[in-house]
Amino acid sequence: MSPTDLLLNVGGVIGVALVLLAYAGIHFDWFDPKRLSALLMNLFGSLLILLSMVRAFNFSAFLMEATWAAMALYGLIKLVLRRR
Repeated sequence: MSPTDLLLNVGGVIGVALVLLAYAGIHFDWFDPKRLSALLMNLFGSLLILLSMVRAFNFSAFLMEATWAAMALYGLIKLVLRRR
């Protein structure tokens, strides 16, 4: 495995950990799903997973993570606009 592949895999694992932590945190009432922490974990987690697919693309996983990132980004935009 090349260093690039290793870096992509590690990034993907970190992304999965972030998304799962956000999901569990919301499920167990540790996080509010509309607050910055959960939204950022979902956004960066899904982006890291998307990045990890650069060498081994999977269309269904791409759709899932792109949608997940878009929803998190939408939530962040709403949060920022509400604060104005």
